[in-house]
Amino acid sequence: MSRRARPGETIIQGFLLFCGAVSILTTLGIVLVLVQQSTLFFGSGELDLGEFFSGTEWQPAIGKFGIWPLFMATLVTSFVGMLVALPLGLCVAIYLSEYASPRARGILKPVLEVLAGIPTVVYGYFALLFITPLLRSVFGANIVQIYNMASAGIAIGILIIPLIASMSEDALSAVPRSLREGAYGLGATKLEVAVRVVVPAALSGIAAAVIVATSRAVGETMVVAIAAGAGPNLTLNPFEAAETITGHIVRISGGDLSYDSIDYNSIFALALFLFVITFVLNIISRAVVRRFREVYE
Repeated sequence: MSRRARPGETIIQGFLLFCGAVSILTTLGIVLVLVQQSTLFFGSGELDLGEFFSGTEWQPAIGKFGIWPLFMATLVTSFVGMLVALPLGLCVAIYLSEYASPRARGILKPVLEVLAGIPTVVYGYFALLFITPLLRSVFGANIVQIYNMASAGIAIGILIIPLIASMSEDALSAVPRSLREGAYGLGATKLEVAVRVVVPAALSGIAAAVIVATSRAVGETMVVAIAAGAGPNLTLNPFEAAETITGHIVRISGGDLSYDSIDYNSIFALALFLFVITFVLNIISRAVVRRFREVYE
């Protein structure tokens, strides 16, 4: 018995290998560019590395490059976004997995995923023209600034609801039917089965969805560039204007900066810092999946 050659499978295997190699090389190329340009920024002699990580002012015009104002604004908008997206996305996932009929699921899930296809610039103007006036009418115009982190965070939350809902629903649907039937046999209600049996069994997938969504929120650009504000501000008040890391990169890269200046190179240092954050979040996601993953026979 000899193995028969299958040219078609060989071609497909080679194509898939090529695609994987291209994606890896592209990622390595991006990292190389970020490291190279960041080295020019940190090695310019005008910046103390300790000041970059501990400074509380980001004013390139006067040589102040403390990342904390930009970093705190990124954390606040991401936190507000997760406060919106996590409960709503998880509730949607539980409904689609445990309560919705096949017909309702076939209609609602594509409609939900339409939200992921809306350009983020639309979310930015939605935050500026709808969410901000709504917040100002509720909390007062003297409390909520026109540009603020709360409206940007809420828009980010709406933006990432489909991501959490879709990934969580896949994790919930993967829980074996036998666990549900065993709980029903013990007299549990549908809600108790969903909350006390299915959700804990799918915890690894839900945790991975949350961490991936957090990475998406941290890296969001256009929403915060439009709605959050255009000036570094070290504050934890979500109703104030503040510039995030991605928002600052957009504003600076669109300005009249000379090539290879310290201001120009600073955006690569910020991008590298953001890349490290998302990379760490992905590592945490994989560790969580390995730690809490349930294997069913």
